[in-house]
Amino acid sequence: MSSPHDFDFFHGDWEVRNRRRTDFLDPDSVWEEFPATSSCRPLFDGAANVDEIDMPHLEAKGATLRLFDRETRQWSLHWAASRSGKLFPPVVGRFEGGRGEFHGDDMHGGRKVRVRFVWAGVSASAAHWEQAFSVDGGKTWVTNWTMDFSRPSGTPGR
Repeated sequence: MSSPHDFDFFHGDWEVRNRRRTDFLDPDSVWEEFPATSSCRPLFDGAANVDEIDMPHLEAKGATLRLFDRETRQWSLHWAASRSGKLFPPVVGRFEGGRGEFHGDDMHGGRKVRVRFVWAGVSASAAHWEQAFSVDGGKTWVTNWTMDFSRPSGTPGR
């Protein structure tokens, strides 16, 4: 069952290996890879956190605010992008069995998309995140962005 401490593993500094599709809706589009750095800090005694990711390859930064709803026992994840200055609609979900899955609705390229974020393989020293879009209400998904997080050399896990 999800708890206010599901994202405690993520607090601190990270090196990030990004892979993203050049076309988020085309499952046959080319993947591009690039490094980034990320830093996350807890809020509300762990029941919330905020992170910022720096992606020089894209000349962009992003930030995520995560909030744990104690009534529903679910997290809402709110992404903001520096290039657009927009706060995107949240994805909502929970962790079960060490895997977090979060869903929401958004627009991409003028099309309505269902969005899925997955957190898996989480530990004090590593984590995997992926994003997928669906244009058919969740029947099929195109994974279009993955991030593999690792601690910078000499940085202890949390």
